[in-house]
Amino acid sequence: MRVVSESQLATLVSRSVDPRVVVSGNFATPSDALAILDKAIPAYRLFMLNAQPGIPDRDGVVLETPFVGAGMRGRAALRYFPSRLSLVPHLLQQALPPDIVLLHTSLPLDGTVSLGTEVNILPAAIEAARARGGLVIAQLNPHMPYTYGDAVLATDEIDYGIEVAAPLASPAVREIGAVSREIGGKVASLVDNGATLQLGIGAVPDAVLASLTSRRGLGVWSEMFSDGVLGLEKAGALDPAVPVTASFVFGTNELYEWVDRNPRVRMLRTEKTNDPGLIARQRALVSVNGALQVDLFAQANASRVRGAIYSGFGGQTDFVVGALHSPGGKAIIALPSWHPRADVSTVVPRLTGPVTSFQHSYIVSEQGIATIWGHDAATQARQIIDHVAHPSSRDHLREAGRELGFALT
Repeated sequence: MRVVSESQLATLVSRSVDPRVVVSGNFATPSDALAILDKAIPAYRLFMLNAQPGIPDRDGVVLETPFVGAGMRGRAALRYFPSRLSLVPHLLQQALPPDIVLLHTSLPLDGTVSLGTEVNILPAAIEAARARGGLVIAQLNPHMPYTYGDAVLATDEIDYGIEVAAPLASPAVREIGAVSREIGGKVASLVDNGATLQLGIGAVPDAVLASLTSRRGLGVWSEMFSDGVLGLEKAGALDPAVPVTASFVFGTNELYEWVDRNPRVRMLRTEKTNDPGLIARQRALVSVNGALQVDLFAQANASRVRGAIYSGFGGQTDFVVGALHSPGGKAIIALPSWHPRADVSTVVPRLTGPVTSFQHSYIVSEQGIATIWGHDAATQARQIIDHVAHPSSRDHLREAGRELGFALT
């Protein structure tokens, strides 16, 4: 790796013609390096996962992603590629090979840097770029934690680096409302001592984790985690003999300090964390995912709103399948029974858009818990109406369910 100035980097990347640029996503965006590239290259394709606000938004930039974040949502220049998160590395190695990869890393240490909080699809992107003679560029930041596992990268794998000292971004702090707290408590009642957890980010996952501090012997095998896992560690709920395993992390500065050089935390590439076969090997894996809607066929939509792409499959399909095959595992969909902004039921007779996942163990709302696995289709529909749907929508759902062929009383 050769450390260069910002002007030197601009000259180096300006030689690329309409490149595909893969950039660290989530809250690990190398903003300075990306800004230099954006000024130096008139037209390029920008590939990121869960991009946050502040990414380039101008003519000449085509946005590409299999998981839409707030920074790309609703953009006219967006190209959405439906894909399970576990398969995104294959996209980069086959259909969408990168020409440039922009990383956000720690400072060098003993001939290595760490990808820190964002491993995810980056190892595959680096391999794909190097295989075709592309550039790998790192924004070297003393604030980026040094994490282990697949996060460790030899400096020989990087072509150029620029030094930028900048605090890491954190998601906005969310209050856990009464509905989320009620859902969290109900989901937590399904988690036994010794279970392995997969949860995402949001008010409901935060509420679930806050309700699990009295458990013991828990493990974490997840595509990501945030401060709720640190709360479990402080409460003594995690099994100290089991590494906390994930592919990316974001949260507060306290969380970033905890993961820095922490041998308890193991960061792996997406092909490992989201491999349903590896997920199935984890003890009693409890997968908790959200949805925008569920229907009486026990199908979940977590991707689209009124036909427009909102996010994407993410890792939901990977973990639902993996959890169902894990001995003692459970695949849980959790959502409020009513959408307050749209003022509509989140339980509908039949999804009008694509299905993100199906065949879950449980569906949970603040109203209660519907047991899905092991019941016939009519009983599943009754469970969803009686225990998940908002009371004001139940009569309509029963009538619509009978029209769909369910034997409902």
